[in-house]
Amino acid sequence: MVDVVRRRRVRGRAAERHQPLGEAAAQYAAMAWPVCAGAQPYRGTRGALEPGRACSCDRLGCPAPGAHPVSSAWQMQATVDLSVIQGWWETRPEANVILVTGRVFDVLDVPAAAGAAALEQMEVAGTAVGPVALAGQGRMLFFVTTKGSPADEDEWWSCGLESEPESVVAGLRWHCRDSYVLAPPSCDASGAAGRWLRSPHEHPLPDALRLLEYLVDACEA
Repeated sequence: MVDVVRRRRVRGRAAERHQPLGEAAAQYAAMAWPVCAGAQPYRGTRGALEPGRACSCDRLGCPAPGAHPVSSAWQMQATVDLSVIQGWWETRPEANVILVTGRVFDVLDVPAAAGAAALEQMEVAGTAVGPVALAGQGRMLFFVTTKGSPADEDEWWSCGLESEPESVVAGLRWHCRDSYVLAPPSCDASGAAGRWLRSPHEHPLPDALRLLEYLVDACEA
């Protein structure tokens, strides 16, 4: 029985890696998670481009190849409208999927090694952990309930992890409003595809503060 379950998990992960990006975007939208089209890392499939170009965007020396929206108007364009999403990926089937934070969920973004250590500690402690994704090779994303975007700015509580994350805890960033993350099965600059370690279909979003202590400790270890 254990072998059967293991084989099913392996097949599920393989299917996720080969899932069309437009199909994945539509599935996120069906969950009411706003998405927008992202750039894709350049891997020499589009002909001769300028030396040093690693991203499909127009910026030479892009600091985050394939890990940002195509349009600078992404905050207005992010949507759950399936007809709009279908049109985007019919035009750009290789576009990465960007999930916009601060509306339905926030994301606690940590180095993969620290995330794995924190996840193990949370599971031992019986802490309710929500969806968790591995983004490419280097980062682990913990999806949590959002702090939201209150109409009254006086109701907003800020956190240094948003604006100057490295000055608070090295390696840890809190993506909330005005931010976004690269969603599985999108590929990072190395060509590694992201994947879900804990599916959002099976695990509800937890309170961010319940996870934060574990993640801070893991990043500082």
